Amino acid sequence: MASTTTANHAAANTDRELRTAADATGTTYGTTLDDTHKENESTKPAGVEAFNPLSALASIDVSDVGKANRKEDVPHADAAWAWFETTMKSAKYWVAPMVDQSELAFRMLCKKHGADAAYTPMLHARIFNENAAYREEHFTSTFDQPSMDRPLLAQFCANDPEILLAAARHVEPFVDGVDINLGCPQRIARKGRYGSFLMSDIPLVESLVKILADNLSVPVTVKIRRFPDVQQTIDYAARLERAGASLVAVHGRTREEKRAKSSAACWETIAAVKKALHVPVLANGNLRNIQDAQICLEATGADGVMSAEGLLEDPALFSVRRLDTPYTPAEGPQMLLEYCDLVDTYETPGRMIKGHAFSLLNPWLTEFVDMREELRETRMTPEVLRAFARRVVERVEAIERDEGRSHPVPAMSKRKLEAMEREMAKQAAIAEQERMEADGGA
Repeated sequence: MASTTTANHAAANTDRELRTAADATGTTYGTTLDDTHKENESTKPAGVEAFNPLSALASIDVSDVGKANRKEDVPHADAAWAWFETTMKSAKYWVAPMVDQSELAFRMLCKKHGADAAYTPMLHARIFNENAAYREEHFTSTFDQPSMDRPLLAQFCANDPEILLAAARHVEPFVDGVDINLGCPQRIARKGRYGSFLMSDIPLVESLVKILADNLSVPVTVKIRRFPDVQQTIDYAARLERAGASLVAVHGRTREEKRAKSSAACWETIAAVKKALHVPVLANGNLRNIQDAQICLEATGADGVMSAEGLLEDPALFSVRRLDTPYTPAEGPQMLLEYCDLVDTYETPGRMIKGHAFSLLNPWLTEFVDMREELRETRMTPEVLRAFARRVVERVEAIERDEGRSHPVPAMSKRKLEAMEREMAKQAAIAEQERMEADGGA
């Protein structure tokens, strides 16, 4: 594990202070639900036009859902709440675990702009045990100033209880909890038999939870996907709670619904799980902006919400300022320059840097197709990234000055862009699988 040395980087988190003050006074941050719906109408990704957060808020009814477990069957419930409220500081806005994308520098960027807590990237338990270089590269934190990277959960994928426990022992002193990935729906998870592909072997999943709950000094948490049937999802979550999970994060999509832009998450299922459990529950899915996050919290009753794709596009998604100043593509290049500063402080592999560059610049790269190709071909270092980001900023500023616009005009058709993005996603998945195999196999 890399003992990352940090600069004096701690500045007051204005977003968090403003939110705390607003919560204390009962303020609604100046945005009505009608305003939210109007904004969502203009920011919906293609393919999920049917999802309306206001409709979800109005239609969810879980009045007939009772507790799935008796309180005496969840003896750790009170301790779980004490941990969530003290150690985790009742974190409301979470950076989701993302392979090669929720690394230290990006976590710090999101926390600077309003996120309360985060997960590490998904860590492969067996490789983490066997390969010291893998540990050094994939698990980094502010070890000399722990509070800067906390609250933090380390997430592992695994299918062997003893191997999972051994991996968790490596990170136990440096995190606030250990999470088990039970939600990954990708091909590599099928091949490796982990993530959502363990949903058909719930006794094994229970054994993974139980061994950590019985042997670690920090709580065990789980991140799951829903079954098509609400009651089946409740029963699944309840079994994990009974096995010792102190927090359950629920993704509102099924294993088959892999892409956020092609299907809406089911908040009703999340609400039902929240009502049925004795431990804290986090909601995941359909968060395009902070307004969606607030509606999700109200609609589901969840104790927090997490975002993955939304934060990759706008690391300030959870910022209080987003309530009055929606994200615009012009902010992406500037946000990338902020990320450059953090990469200077926290060593980050080039592939992770490049991934964030594509996400933050993506709107403009639909117009600057020459720069898209350059980014794809270039070996990315912090110095190269900063120079590249500044060139994008200069081109955007020139467009604003000469043409009076602050939004990109795609140079390719929507269909071609979507095809290009699918191909890039496919190549990224293949590259990740090859890296995993090189490190020790899937």
